[in-house]
Amino acid sequence: MIRSALLCVVLALGGYASATWLTHDFQVWTAEGARRLDVALAPVATPAVTAEGPGIAPQPLPQLLAPSESVTVVDFVYTRCQTVCLALGGVFQQMQAQLRAAGSGDAGASRVRLMSISFDDRDSNSDLQAYAARLRADPQWWRFVRIGNPLERQRLLVDFQVTVVADGHGDYEHNAALLVVDRQGRLVRIFDYAEQQLALDYARYLASGVAL
Repeated sequence: MIRSALLCVVLALGGYASATWLTHDFQVWTAEGARRLDVALAPVATPAVTAEGPGIAPQPLPQLLAPSESVTVVDFVYTRCQTVCLALGGVFQQMQAQLRAAGSGDAGASRVRLMSISFDDRDSNSDLQAYAARLRADPQWWRFVRIGNPLERQRLLVDFQVTVVADGHGDYEHNAALLVVDRQGRLVRIFDYAEQQLALDYARYLASGVAL
């Protein structure tokens, strides 16, 4: 009886310790939550991979993400997607409308940009251009890019902890989120796409001159 009780106590303590470690002292309970907490605690430098897109010559991605010390809200998509990418496109359309409405009179909004990065090696610059046109993306606010080198593309996905899994039918399962990259080209926050207003407000706050 005593031995059984002691065993239960040991197992309970072990379970508690494991849960504490896995959940960052119970601050998160999911892998996505852990990803967001990790980034908030330790911003991630954008790797120097080469990006290009419609009207955008090949250049280091960090250079594209922080032009004139802008803050950029990023999502990862592919043009053949008929599900979550369309939802992300709708979110960016609404963000673009808010930024355009604020205009140059708002110091924060004027330095916020949107960027959609394709992770599908089938997407060409012309595919991205057609996709941007369908979404009525204004290149002043919202740009589309691709990472042509497969190894560099994978490095970016790993560094930003973006999960992309081919479903075997030409499509992908992937996590959908809004990633905020600061004026130094660092990934500093990750928001669920349902938190679009929070993500945009945070980006405008950073762009107004607040340093982390």
